[in-house]
Amino acid sequence: MNTLPLKQRHWGHLPSVDGVWLAFGLLLLATLAASPRQAGDSLVFTLASLWQTAPYLLLSVAVAAWTRASGADRSIARAFNGRPVTMVVTAAAFGALSPFCSCGVIPLIAALLGMGVPLAPVMAFWLASPVIDPPMFILTAGLLGAGFALAKTLAAIGLGLAGGFVTLALVHAGRLADPLRPGVGGGCGTPFVASGPLAWAFWHHADRRARFAREARSTTLFLGKWLSLAFLLESLMLTYVPADWIAGGIGGDGLLPILAATLVGVPAYLNGYAALPLVSGLIEQGMAPGAGLAFLVAGGVTSLPAAMAVFALVRVRVFVLYLALSLAGSFAAGLLYQQWLAPVG
Repeated sequence: MNTLPLKQRHWGHLPSVDGVWLAFGLLLLATLAASPRQAGDSLVFTLASLWQTAPYLLLSVAVAAWTRASGADRSIARAFNGRPVTMVVTAAAFGALSPFCSCGVIPLIAALLGMGVPLAPVMAFWLASPVIDPPMFILTAGLLGAGFALAKTLAAIGLGLAGGFVTLALVHAGRLADPLRPGVGGGCGTPFVASGPLAWAFWHHADRRARFAREARSTTLFLGKWLSLAFLLESLMLTYVPADWIAGGIGGDGLLPILAATLVGVPAYLNGYAALPLVSGLIEQGMAPGAGLAFLVAGGVTSLPAAMAVFALVRVRVFVLYLALSLAGSFAAGLLYQQWLAPVG
């Protein structure tokens, strides 16, 4: 007689459903029931956003997988060890010059943490990288002026430095051990350093080719599901939260508009490039330049897709620290720019 439980006998052979994909499907079905046209538009938006982000994601995934397959992770981890203050400064400066967006930097962050790189320099790079890059600097200067573009660059570096040193102090106090979530798996999993000698041309070794494929696949699937859900949510937010509501919430002068722009920038952020014309138009209509800077910085660091990927990657206390540093740094950048730099410009 078969004594297996009913659930195991009938359903044990079925694959488990991933919770993120389940949430994506249910949300899409709910949107389809409420508005079939919006469901189609949201699906197109999600696919288009994934396509636009793909070059940065694939590049960062490839770099992360290559470091694992070649054994370069050991060299990188050693380079970050023993000089935390120097590495925080270097990571903040390099982050401000790197071409990675807030989503594209996630695989590199996962790889660095998985290699055992200290959290402080990783956090510095993490916070500085999405705010500005060379093409963004040029476009910002064209739309908002060279002074604003320079202020945004300084905000990126300052945010990275502040975040890195705050994280360093918390790590020394024993508050941030084991930053990665347990059991995430693959390129976003527990710390791992490749064994064996360093092999830059890893493709000559079958085991290393397999490792590269495994790491690239797991990291891509991990990010793909979270970014798909995030872009779907973003499409609904952009549809049902009109831009003029955002403009009304962050317009005017004084301290409150800068604070409002910081808080509104996180959920209402559009895209690093698409947001620039919006902010330019709002400033022309009388919005404080400091509020515009706070909106761009806060949205760049903690955009909805990036925040969701970070939440899936690290423990809750690290995620809360990431949000707190982003919001505090963005508000400080907007306030400092408004008080000292904007009048000069």
